[in-house]
Amino acid sequence: MTRQTTKGALDERIAAAGLSSIAEKVEAGERLGREDGIALYGNSDILAVGALADRVRTRMHGLRAYFIRNQHLNYSNICVNSCRFCAFSRKEGQKGAYRMDIDTIRRKLEERRDDPITEVHIVGGLDPDLPWDYYLEMLRTVREVRPDVHIQAFTCVEIAHFADTFGRSVHDTLVELRDAGLGSIPGGGAEVFSGRIRQELCPTKLGPQGWLDVAMEAHRLGIRSNSTMLYGHLETPEECVDHMLALREAQDETGGFLTFIPLAFHSENTDLPGLPPTTGFQDLRAIAVSRLLIDNIDHIKSFWIMVGTKIAQLTLRFGGNDIDGTVVEEKITHMAGAQTSECLSVDELLRLIRGAGCEPVERDTLYNVIREY
Repeated sequence: MTRQTTKGALDERIAAAGLSSIAEKVEAGERLGREDGIALYGNSDILAVGALADRVRTRMHGLRAYFIRNQHLNYSNICVNSCRFCAFSRKEGQKGAYRMDIDTIRRKLEERRDDPITEVHIVGGLDPDLPWDYYLEMLRTVREVRPDVHIQAFTCVEIAHFADTFGRSVHDTLVELRDAGLGSIPGGGAEVFSGRIRQELCPTKLGPQGWLDVAMEAHRLGIRSNSTMLYGHLETPEECVDHMLALREAQDETGGFLTFIPLAFHSENTDLPGLPPTTGFQDLRAIAVSRLLIDNIDHIKSFWIMVGTKIAQLTLRFGGNDIDGTVVEEKITHMAGAQTSECLSVDELLRLIRGAGCEPVERDTLYNVIREY
């Protein structure tokens, strides 16, 4: 079967799925609207939706699929919030609570001193008892032990917590963190930008506008960040679409988001027990719709830790162009019952990417190319 024949068959499938008008916009490079996003979420033909997303992905990136060599550090799980979807957080003195001192962080970094990682990824709970100097010293320690790596650290929620706790503005907080070594910000804590969801699941957490304000302030200071959406719990398709559009609007203004990462919810050990894990259909749909709707964030990442390697591989032909990296010792998702490994070798990542018919590209945090395989 020729490539043209394949495209013709896919066009017929897309038409049969009732997506012709959206396909016309995609082919013309026109921006999709809210109703288009809702229609895509409601369409049961995931192959038709995926085919449209794959066309956008190919137009933007060809067959390139990215990965990174990175190390995760989750410095504390003690948190003042009590988000119902979180299995990671603990209160001081509660079983399983922990807090890393700087010597422990140094040791974890030194254990991998010879690994050719390019990123250290740091997130933790909103620990009420850690002093401001702790965070600055943590960044300086990473720079001292691994001066060659990029530090992606502290979600927008953590940064707002620092500002509130230590009486600083968000601007000044970001400047001090940047001066101590912060390179970029991970995308966690966004959850879903829905007042209904926030009231139900995390009423005391930094709200949607607060999250966006921190991200956009970082962008204005030249600090890039990721963006995320947690799905597979109590959200509706409309709430997912509105979340993506809010990120798209912010990106129009500041242009600072590096990537969008849909995060699959895991319910084990949370306050939402019994919710089933996300299905492959849901995982592929989140990637595909986000690629079609968020036209101004260059990269769509599938976090293999959450969806597993097989689904992560499939997402590379459903709009995704990144499957994250080697990781190592990820705690947040695994404390919620994830059965995936805590690390992947480069060889495994290469096998997954090549198996999807894509071309592996090793990147750094800012998507500078380190090596094309």
